[in-house]
Amino acid sequence: MSESQSLFDNLQIPAIAGLPPAAVLGIAAAGVAVVAIIVLMAWRSRALARAHAAAMSELADAQADTAARMEAMIGLLSQGQSQLQHLVNERLDSVSHRLGDSLHQTTRHTAENLQKLHERLAVIDGAQKNITALAGQVTALQSVLTNKQERGAYGQGRMEIIIRDSLPKDCYEFQFTLGNRMRPDCVVFLPDQRPLVIDAKFPLEAIAAYRAAASDDERRQAGTRVRQDMSKHIADIAAKYLIPGETQELALMFVPSESVYAELHDNFDDIVQKAFRAKIVIVSPSLLMIAVHVIQQIQRDARMREAAGQIQTEVAKLIDDVSRMHERVLKLQQHFAQANEDVRQILISAEKVEKRGARIMDVEFEAEQGTAEVISAPVMRKLEAGE
Repeated sequence: MSESQSLFDNLQIPAIAGLPPAAVLGIAAAGVAVVAIIVLMAWRSRALARAHAAAMSELADAQADTAARMEAMIGLLSQGQSQLQHLVNERLDSVSHRLGDSLHQTTRHTAENLQKLHERLAVIDGAQKNITALAGQVTALQSVLTNKQERGAYGQGRMEIIIRDSLPKDCYEFQFTLGNRMRPDCVVFLPDQRPLVIDAKFPLEAIAAYRAAASDDERRQAGTRVRQDMSKHIADIAAKYLIPGETQELALMFVPSESVYAELHDNFDDIVQKAFRAKIVIVSPSLLMIAVHVIQQIQRDARMREAAGQIQTEVAKLIDDVSRMHERVLKLQQHFAQANEDVRQILISAEKVEKRGARIMDVEFEAEQGTAEVISAPVMRKLEAGE
């Protein structure tokens, strides 16, 4: 308090309304503080004004920059939009072109497929017609097979087809009459001129009954029927068509069904053995073809042997002709040698004549004509003698 008091005293602050100096000093300090605050506020207001002006300037610059960027972006967007529109138009044109090509190709392929479908339907219609015709043929074949006479004609027809397709016409004959007045279905002439008899048999009814048997008794009865029928066929062929010295020692029984032939071999081996003992071979269509090919080979070998004999005969004749030609060539050689000797003698005589002529030309005819005649007479005689 003493220092404050002395400070107030030194400042000589007058007394206000009887207030003590300390109060006056406080009021003054408050006023100074208010003034300082006012000054500070004014300074801060000016600072804020300057900052606001700077911020507004920066904001204006930013707005200008933003406007420039917006204009650039708008330009880029418009350019990109035009490029995008151009690209979209090109893509649309390409897609339209491809779509048109695809539609054209699809239409063409569809037309081709429809054409192929029509062709296949035509083929199917043809196949259906063939199936219908085949069904009719099967029905007709069934009716043929149920008739015994037609069944025999069918078996003979199959045999004739196989024979005609494999052998020349002069090697076989159908319905050939043998010495005992019997006429087998076919005979094949072998190289020894004895015919091989082929007769067609078709025991279909007995085999069908054997297959359709429902019990052992029925099967046994059907088997007995098959054996009886086959035994009768074997006996007929052996008695009618095997003639000693006229036909071959064995004959062929043609069964025109592979299934019937297989049934006979599988379940009736005793019948097959019986046929073998009777010198009769049971053949199916495939075995008949093999047998015919063997016959064809035998005939070919016989023709080759015959041709070989003819060739040997012709070769012997050719050797005789060559021998005669050799003798004639030797004689001709002798004639040529004699002719060469004659020519050589003629050449010698010609040389002598030339020499005599030269000597005659060298003689001087100074004598009279008589002397010349006397002289020339001996010379002419020598010339005539060949000296």
